[in-house]
Amino acid sequence: MQERSSVGDLADSLRKELDRYSPGGKLPSSRALVERFRVSPVTVSRALAQLAAEGLVVTRPGAGAFRARPRPAVASTGDTSWQEIALSADVATEAVPRTVDASGVLVSLAAPPPGVVEFNGGYLHPSLQPERAMGAALSRAGRRPGAWSRPPMEGLPELREWFARGIGGAIGAAEVLVAAGGQSALTTALRALAPPGAPVLVESPTYPGMLAIARAAGLRPVPVPVDPDGVKPELLADAFRATGARVFVCQPLFQNPTGAVLAPERRGEVLRIARDAGAFVVEDDFVRRLVHEDAGPLPRPLAAEDPDGVVVHVGSLTKATSPSFRVSALAARGPVLERLRAIQVVDTFFVPRPLQEAALELVGSPAWPRHLRTVSAELKARRDTMTAALRLRLPELALPHIPFGGYHLWARLPDGTDESAFTAAALRAGVAVTPGRPYYSAEPPAAQIRLSFAAVAGTQEITEGVRRLAAAYEEVRT
Repeated sequence: MQERSSVGDLADSLRKELDRYSPGGKLPSSRALVERFRVSPVTVSRALAQLAAEGLVVTRPGAGAFRARPRPAVASTGDTSWQEIALSADVATEAVPRTVDASGVLVSLAAPPPGVVEFNGGYLHPSLQPERAMGAALSRAGRRPGAWSRPPMEGLPELREWFARGIGGAIGAAEVLVAAGGQSALTTALRALAPPGAPVLVESPTYPGMLAIARAAGLRPVPVPVDPDGVKPELLADAFRATGARVFVCQPLFQNPTGAVLAPERRGEVLRIARDAGAFVVEDDFVRRLVHEDAGPLPRPLAAEDPDGVVVHVGSLTKATSPSFRVSALAARGPVLERLRAIQVVDTFFVPRPLQEAALELVGSPAWPRHLRTVSAELKARRDTMTAALRLRLPELALPHIPFGGYHLWARLPDGTDESAFTAAALRAGVAVTPGRPYYSAEPPAAQIRLSFAAVAGTQEITEGVRRLAAAYEEVRT
């Protein structure tokens, strides 16, 4: 983290000094910058690369770095207003208009301003990511014979086998497709299983990215409420009967955002209800590898208990590694597998082979189980710190369920609290939180927020973030 900070600081310093040089003028040599700012040559190289990417500096191998010449202003020409008609021309004929709304996803992807505590992040903080292990795995992968050749369309056989072993049951390597991250896998699954205009049953609340996928495909998300034991089977059966839906998307393990785990007595019921309805269950098993240290044995994936091909399983390495390590698996049995494969090939061809090879190197290394144990202990400590801090400083927030896995808490605001006003006040106080509204496909039952404890630097930052939240609550309450 110190190196990254030095790069940014040096880039800021050089940016402020650019006016000293005429366009095309040469900047001090790398050696001079190293001596002046007391940084490493690597830091200088990265800072100059950052300025070059911004178009402020031009680097010439063997000659040095020069202030870029200003680009000539380009007059705005043309008239793009015709696109409004073209993009909306099909709306009148679509049963469910396709809408691409990424706002719910961007909340957890956008980096907050400097100094803001990141309680809205959806990925591990860099200090929790296995950066060295991933770097070593990528380096070893790049040296493998054929590492840069075209991989099998379905994915490397060894990686498919590794994912299959993790799922268990009757799933074998032949039933697994390697995909480019969980979001891509979910997109493929919904496109394969539901035609435009069809209803798709979703948990309520649920992951905003999945709602965005459904709506972009012209599907109609129909909410089915969950409680701390997961989706309610009787309401799921009612929803299938009322809508004629043929797809139900769920997260049986540490559901996002509630953290619920589907209860043992409900697991078989969910599969039976879907089978009786002639429907598929898309199982998004997104955080199985982010289990907390005190969780105890985990239930198997639903796919492992499904002999009839009801479940289409999605599992990913991304949450346990890095947002840029986008390797996941789609698993299914029966004729649907060929449809999933065809859609994935048309959309993406295949996941780059070097990334697949790096995934194999990573999960096969001694560093992998060590990393998972470290993350497991750290997430428990962070969860406990956030829970204790909230109960001390913000007892008004209800925490209906404390999960034993995942990376966040789901909190209910006091009745009458304006969710948007509280979220805005929190940001003014220096802490970014995720509002609850985007997690609902229909009207939410209460004002809620999701608080992530994985994207911050550590427990001290969690304590400070909750202190700021308490100040924000005082602001909106008065």
